[in-house]
Amino acid sequence: MRAPTVTGKVMAILGAFLPGDARLTLTEICRRAELPPATGHRLVRELTDGGFVERLPDGSYRVGMRLWQIGAQAAEPRELRELALPYMEDLYAATRENVQLAVLRGDRALYVERLRGPTSVPIVSRVAGELPLHATAVGKVLLAFAGPETVERVLAGGLTAHTPSTVVDPVRLRAELREIQRTGVACTQEEMSLGTCSVAVPVRGPGDRVVAALSLVAWRHSADLRRLAPAVLTAAGALSRDLATVSRRR
Repeated sequence: MRAPTVTGKVMAILGAFLPGDARLTLTEICRRAELPPATGHRLVRELTDGGFVERLPDGSYRVGMRLWQIGAQAAEPRELRELALPYMEDLYAATRENVQLAVLRGDRALYVERLRGPTSVPIVSRVAGELPLHATAVGKVLLAFAGPETVERVLAGGLTAHTPSTVVDPVRLRAELREIQRTGVACTQEEMSLGTCSVAVPVRGPGDRVVAALSLVAWRHSADLRRLAPAVLTAAGALSRDLATVSRRR
């Protein structure tokens, strides 16, 4: 096996910060990056000097502003987010529920934007975080309109139960995906976290290709998904038209 390069070691250090990790100790970074402490300490120090990692007063580390500045320049998610934000804000104003926008990344749903308010139900998603396709409404939309190879890979990889309501039966999930393809709407009830429900619809780009999923997440005991679905469809439709317009201008 070829020894890892310096670039590979640096990528391993940065990759040690998983979504939701506010801070890590040097020991945790080295363990996750599979690096000797001396090597990890040297590289982390250099990354800190460059602003890619920040050292906190208690000696732990977090992702630095320099890395955020570079990541924010990623063209495709930035353009999608900028176009989507006005419609997401309108959707939040109309419903006062969590509004989420996600794209397909490998076999996961990557969240590129999220809006929530003080009365919105607490949710586990976060911007730049990833969640499983089979247990989220946005994920089911993205999976339903992904290629068959993606569907087969997700099913073959095992469907983890995050709550007692998570759909882990491949036959049932296939049936749900067919229904989502037919209706253009995905609904979940407490599949990712207890007490929540969600409705998601596709956002389409050039050639009618599904490029993202837009959703609302609300309290299960008080939300009526049948009432919320038309609002999400309207917002996603307007965003899809904007994406088509931008594509034609290029």
